[in-house]
Amino acid sequence: MKIALIGANGQVGSDILTAARGSDIEVVSLTHDRCDVRDRRSLDGAFGALGPHDVVVNTAAYHRVDECETHPEESFAVNACGAFNAAAAAKERRAAIVNFSTDYVFSGSKGEPYVESDHPDPINVYGASKLAGEMLVRIANEKHYIVRVASVFGIAGSSGKGGNFVETIMAKAKSGQQAHVVDDMVMSPSYSADVAGLLLALLERQAPYGTYHLANGGQCSWHEYAAAIYRMSGHSTEVERTSSLARPAPARRPPNSALTSENLARVGLYARPWREGLEDYLKRKGYIDAAKV
Repeated sequence: MKIALIGANGQVGSDILTAARGSDIEVVSLTHDRCDVRDRRSLDGAFGALGPHDVVVNTAAYHRVDECETHPEESFAVNACGAFNAAAAAKERRAAIVNFSTDYVFSGSKGEPYVESDHPDPINVYGASKLAGEMLVRIANEKHYIVRVASVFGIAGSSGKGGNFVETIMAKAKSGQQAHVVDDMVMSPSYSADVAGLLLALLERQAPYGTYHLANGGQCSWHEYAAAIYRMSGHSTEVERTSSLARPAPARRPPNSALTSENLARVGLYARPWREGLEDYLKRKGYIDAAKV
């Protein structure tokens, strides 16, 4: 199997490359300068000789959530039309498509973790653009995997966001600053190394096409998440609680967009708890001594 990986230098893309090493999967790395999902000719040139046993993995996204509110055209150009272009180009080669999506396709009003069959109802432009992308991918290519993740953190960091939440909190911890973090928004952190491993397992098992939630197991508030980062890395400073009302932003956020998966279990796969993923990340980054844990 060959994978054409769009966004190979991102958090998830980098870990897909790492996870594929030593396997029978050949990965063709496609970065933005070589492959622009907004340009169909760019995709046709990058995909080359993909065939019916191959897969296009699209991790490209315009994910600056607040900027999406003022730049909806660019958001939909990448997240919706770009997703359609990638799926359609894969379809022409009889290849499957993996399209990454987000917990922000949900409003957060359910009050408990969302499963794949729950009805999406986004409350911001970013979520709406990603939901449109999901719908267009399903139309363009019946051989599709829609994979939803949330609050991704990975070794490569997010180029679009200047790092990730863990690195932001670690910078405060190392400088002795007190972090002020909202405690009224709940989500499911996604460790990109775990996401990559689950995705490759889905592909290797030839799992049924459809929608899968690949976030780590469990849920937490952003405050609980930050407190765990401080505690695991050996910093005793307390994380200060604040509320989303005290920190207004251009884009509305879901109050509880936690994800869980019914479809992974059906193919014998399970996401490990987010705390285990976080601990592994902190070890790999050298923030905690692996020998002492």
